[in-house]
Amino acid sequence: MSIEYGDDREAGRLLAVEDGAVVGHIAYFVLAEAPHALVAVHTVVEQGHEGRGIAGGLVKTFYGIAAAEGVPVVPLCPYAASWAAKHPDEAPEPAAEVVLAAKVQLASDTRLG
Repeated sequence: MSIEYGDDREAGRLLAVEDGAVVGHIAYFVLAEAPHALVAVHTVVEQGHEGRGIAGGLVKTFYGIAAAEGVPVVPLCPYAASWAAKHPDEAPEPAAEVVLAAKVQLASDTRLG
């Protein structure tokens, strides 16, 4: 089976779908102020689907979406941050002020965490 990725921007979810079922997702938000970074908060793979590269595929796709939109990614999710550190060619490091703005927005909006 192949995994398809879909961006549900309104819900703040990048979905990994296999055979019609969601098998993983990244919970994220868009930074309110410019440069409107995509901020990864949690990466989740459903039980029974672990170890198949789904989380890595989600993060890679997430970075691809951000690159296509011309915005940085702030990987506040530990998994996304670890993936980014291992793939610096695909995951440019965001500016410190963008990371700080993302942390402030996350802390100020309880719906995001």
